Amino acid sequence: MTATPANLPDVDAFTRPYWDAAAEGRLLLRHCAACDRAHHYPREFCPYCWSEDVRWERASGRATLYTWSVVHRNDLPPFGDRVPYVAAVVDLAEGPRMMTEVVGVPEEDLRIGMELEVAFRAEGPEGPDGDATVTVPVFGPVVGRAAGPAAGSVAGSPFDPVGSDR
Repeated sequence: MTATPANLPDVDAFTRPYWDAAAEGRLLLRHCAACDRAHHYPREFCPYCWSEDVRWERASGRATLYTWSVVHRNDLPPFGDRVPYVAAVVDLAEGPRMMTEVVGVPEEDLRIGMELEVAFRAEGPEGPDGDATVTVPVFGPVVGRAAGPAAGSVAGSPFDPVGSDR
């Protein structure tokens, strides 16, 4: 494991598939074969039935807003440069709740239960190959598109969706 800046998640051998998929525009969840339930945050066992028969599965990228708070002051890097931002909890279509950030939605338009879709934002300094250190999932408004899993990219706000072929 290599050291990461304090404001970035640690990427280790267990979570690497999650972060690699995010860099490719895919959201992964852990799914239990024993009880057929998805869970998030990633764990090596099922938090519902304690089975170790869990694997990575691609999520649809669809979610609904469960709750949020608009953060107007944060002195911790890199968040101070982003205020105001929307810290949120979303209900993923597969069942788990996930802490995230909502992007591309004006504060006055936020509503509990509003439909959202995943997007991805590169974080951290660029590496020698020009790639960001880590790519994190964020959620934005649902944008109409052809059938296929939702995937988008965010170069900040507003939400800038891309095709589902990522």
